[in-house]
Amino acid sequence: MDGFDRAADLWVWVVRLPPLVFAITVHEVAHGWIAKNLGDPTASNAGRLTLNPIKHIDLFGTIILPIVLFLLAGFPFGWAKPVPVDFKQLRSPRRDLILVAAAGPASNIVMAAGWTLIMVGARLYLPIWGEVNLLIDDMARFGIFINLVLAVFNMIPIPPLDGGRVLVGLLPSEMARYVSFVEPFGILIVLGALLVDFYTQVEIFWPLVVQPVFDLMDVFLSVGNYLLMLLGAS
Repeated sequence: MDGFDRAADLWVWVVRLPPLVFAITVHEVAHGWIAKNLGDPTASNAGRLTLNPIKHIDLFGTIILPIVLFLLAGFPFGWAKPVPVDFKQLRSPRRDLILVAAAGPASNIVMAAGWTLIMVGARLYLPIWGEVNLLIDDMARFGIFINLVLAVFNMIPIPPLDGGRVLVGLLPSEMARYVSFVEPFGILIVLGALLVDFYTQVEIFWPLVVQPVFDLMDVFLSVGNYLLMLLGAS
């Protein structure tokens, strides 16, 4: 029975790996693509404007940490290798910093909408395909979920997360400089908060990330159900 459970868990992650990899990859490409269009070709010159996920893998953040956290806490967390951006090359550095940073989470919202349409299409046009339909439905639901997680999590206003970069771009120069001092320690702060959430009764990520993700998930699924009702009746 234990072997069956492990095989089932493995199958679940085989189904869910494609939307996870695609979400992380497109998120990073979106940063680089917007930067290129705003005057900075650094990511393009580094060969990072590609959907090849291997180009975006960070050994610790994409492989080691997610595996360790999955084994210890049951939930993987990690990051891709950030695309290089030279903000000095942007045409309007402070304004464009905001646009480049926001591009990643915005791409995840767009992908969540795309997975919603895939879910609707599968239910409408593949209802007799049994297991295939269930597979696509599970993949689509996870695609919606993981993209919303990435969008909401990355908008936490702590550099080097995207929300922190947006905050730096919005604040007056003096305040922005103080916030920027946090950047070298930002990931450690986030990891510390995650561990506090996992191992204590203190809830940090629930109001910041988990509850907003659940609320947005309800919105996307409600829109999907409405489209099903609308298109199914036509």
